[in-house]
Amino acid sequence: MNKHDKVIYTNEPIGKIKIIKDFLPSPKELATREKTVKVTLALTESTLDFFKHIARQHHTPYQKMIRNLLDGYKLQHS
Repeated sequence: MNKHDKVIYTNEPIGKIKIIKDFLPSPKELATREKTVKVTLALTESTLDFFKHIARQHHTPYQKMIRNLLDGYKLQHS
């Protein structure tokens, strides 16, 4: 499908629906900054290359991506 194809909507059943827990942070949580602490962390070269590559694609610092990953892990397991 390309951007010029017209989408045709129909009124048909969509199947079984599964409601998931809201996982998005509130606007207040997004606006606040937590205090950060600098640490030294040894990563495998391939892991660091992965994060740097993805960060370049999204124009963001790779350190921020790693921090967000760890913050998400913490939230999921606390």
